Formats: sequence, C-alpha cells, structure tokens
Amino acid sequence: MTLAGTRQHLNIEILQHGATSWINIQQPGVAEMQYLKERFNFHQLTLDDCLSVVQMPKLDQFEDHIFLVLHFPRFNKESRITQPCEVDVFTGANYVITVHDGNLRPLTKLFQDCQASQELRDVLMSQGSGYLTYRILDTLVDYCFPILNKVIDNVNMVEEQVFETWDPNVVREMARLRHDILSYRRIVRPQFEVWEALEARRFPFLRLNPDIYFGDLADHMRRIWSELEDLKEVIEGLYDSQGSLTNLHTNDITRALTGVATVLLPFLMVSSVYGMNLDLPFADQWWAFWFIIFVSGLMSLGLWALLKLGRWV
Repeated sequence: MTLAGTRQHLNIEILQHGATSWINIQQPGVAEMQYLKERFNFHQLTLDDCLSVVQMPKLDQFEDHIFLVLHFPRFNKESRITQPCEVDVFTGANYVITVHDGNLRPLTKLFQDCQASQELRDVLMSQGSGYLTYRILDTLVDYCFPILNKVIDNVNMVEEQVFETWDPNVVREMARLRHDILSYRRIVRPQFEVWEALEARRFPFLRLNPDIYFGDLADHMRRIWSELEDLKEVIEGLYDSQGSLTNLHTNDITRALTGVATVLLPFLMVSSVYGMNLDLPFADQWWAFWFIIFVSGLMSLGLWALLKLGRWV
C-alpha cells in the first residue's frame, strides 16, 4: 500500500511504499530538524549540518544509517555561472530522507513523479532504501551532464570565434567561461572522497552492492572531472592563443601606422623647414611650391618602395 502526505505546518512530505519510506524536506528549518530528532534520534551535529549555509561534502557512517552531504551543479541564468546546490541524505534500513532547498529540479520532479505514479514507486522503492538512494543520486549525477555539455558547446563556440573572427568581446566571454569551469571544478573535486567511500565501504543495512551501484556513480563523476580538466586546458590554451593573436593584430596596426608616418616624413620635414621665418633658396619663386611638393613626393615614394622591399609594411 502506498501513502503520500504532507506534515501540517512543516515542509515535510512523506512517501510510503511497502516497508520503504521516502521523506522529502524542502527549505528546512529548526522545526523540521526537531521532527527528525524526535522520530529518528539523529545526532544533533548532523542535523546542524543540514541547516548550515555552507557544508563540505562528506559521508558519516553510523550504526544504523549513513549521512551524506553532497553538492550538485545548478546553472544560474542571471550570472551565467554554475553554482553549487547542497543535498543532505539520511539513509537507513527502511527509509531515505532528502533535505534540500528545492532548487534542484530533478530531485523535486523525481519525488513528484513517485507521488503520481504507482509504477515508478514499484521500480524505485520496492528494492529497499539502498536502491532508492542510488536512484536519487543517479538522477542528480545525470543532471550534471546537460550542464557540462552546455559548457562544452560554449567553449567550442568561443574557440571558433578566436580563430575565425576578431571580436574584443571574445576575451570577456572567455573570462566568463573560465570562471564557470573553475566553479564547476570546485563543486566536483571535493566530492571524490565521498564517492570513493561509498564505492568501497559496505553498508549491511542497505542490502545493496555498493561496488556495482555507487561505483557506477563514482565512474560518472570521474568522467565529469576528466571533461572539466580538458575544458580547463582548452580555455587556458585559448587565452594564450588570444593573447598571441592580439599581439599580432597590434603589431600589424603599429607597422601600418609607422609606414604612413615614414611616408609622410619628407613632407613634414620640408614643410617645417620652409615654414621657418628664414631667407631660403627659391622661396620667392612661383614654382617653388610645386617643386617642393614634387621632390617630397619622390622622397615619399622612395621610402615606400624601400619599406616594401624590406617587407616592413
């Protein structure tokens, strides 16, 4: 028999299927933690961890249950940066408790789908709390890949822009992508010890082979980390390439301007000399102006030919 209900005045939803319970708590407060304390007698420090603003990922193993603190990525559309979202999980012999702020849509949707579908409850909850924990974590790990794929697409797009077009905004986009990749890495890296501990340890009350199920999740996280390492190297390489291309572009502009200044140098020199208040040769002749223009033009053409022969412009 299946039961789904909401605790009055508490942000607690309970889903019961057979002997297995899934208790989902969104936006927890002191009252919700007191409820867990009275019903399950959890250690006060673990309950305090659920209310902490920032808590490092970890696995605490007790005699009859485990306590997990995990972070999963959530893309912030306003800042366009991947940010961590914490999920706390208590798993005992016949219950799973998820504590979160409600911002992870896959977790919220999975619970709602279980409420609505008898068939899904049979699949997820009939094999015990260990398998239910695995499926919850598997859903959250799978959610990491679309965000990762979006980062990969953005990096590929920036890579094309770096080598095909000249756009100063590319540098700003690369900086944002680099920030996004580093933020994603800070979410994934501290959790390796947790996934490896889940894979290696044995939890008799879960009735689950962790090497098979949790090991699969650990492999997924290693793959994500490997992709992030590659993306980090790519974006750093693009930074170096962009710097080199910028230097080349600047050198081309400088060389062109230097060539123009060199070609105009004879005109500037002659005009500055004849602009002085001195008695210069031919200054009073009508043809002196055109003669000076002609000579200056010849000198400019000679300098331009010299620059071309030396491939300086």
